[in-house]
Amino acid sequence: MRLAALAPILFVLLWSTGFVGAKFGLPYAEPFTFLWVRMVLVVGLLTVLAWLLRSPWPKGWALNLHIGVSGLLLHAGYLGGVFFAISRGVPAGLSALIVGLQPILTAVLAQLLLRERVNAVQWAGLLLGLVGVGLVVGEKALSARALPIEPSAFVAITLALLCTTFGTLYQKRFAAQMPLVSGTLVQYMAASVGLFILALLFGETMQINWTLQFILALAWLILVLSIGAILLLMYLIRHNSASSVASLFYLVPPATALEAYFLFGERLGGWAILGMGLAVVGVALVVRR
Repeated sequence: MRLAALAPILFVLLWSTGFVGAKFGLPYAEPFTFLWVRMVLVVGLLTVLAWLLRSPWPKGWALNLHIGVSGLLLHAGYLGGVFFAISRGVPAGLSALIVGLQPILTAVLAQLLLRERVNAVQWAGLLLGLVGVGLVVGEKALSARALPIEPSAFVAITLALLCTTFGTLYQKRFAAQMPLVSGTLVQYMAASVGLFILALLFGETMQINWTLQFILALAWLILVLSIGAILLLMYLIRHNSASSVASLFYLVPPATALEAYFLFGERLGGWAILGMGLAVVGVALVVRR
């Protein structure tokens, strides 16, 4: 199977494990500190990888600046918002539902900013996928206990939604042709600086309890998410429309629900199963040729 056909499937499977990694790691580190350590280690690994592959460095200060901005949005803004919200009481399922609005927002803005045409069938797919995500996550949210949630958490998760949406559009508009490995390295360098500043601004102690569970969660997030999934995302953004790439995020909450079922024994009801089916059909309508 060609990479073009396999990449979307792999991306959804890898990206969906992010909430699982956050659930395992956040009890042992503050959110921005957790992410900062993750970014610093990723920068080191990607530096070695870029050297081994002799990846060409992005040419020109303008391109490097655009890549850095997209990195701040896609990594520091999106991940920082999600991790902060979860650490302040927002259930992972509710976080996934809010961020799951991205495909609709991206489709609307892609028409305005990138002049990408979204036809009637694709709009139907986007709306169908949104309904599917709502069914999957809504069932879990309704069955969960009410938790005290700080107002700042909702601000953070909303900012995460905006950052991942504008980050995808910005990447497509200004940095879609960047070298994958070295360009991603520049993104993580910018994100590490941004997350360090956020940790200082929010008064984090930057202390970490280095338990085995935290180390394994960190290793998974670095190798599988920050390197594997992100390189796939950059590849998809380069070779597909912004709306098509964004529609893949509809499949993340259903995939996460399946993982939680097998890993933690969390129940999957009839509405959730129906929602997963609707999300799959919705994505198929958006990305079909």
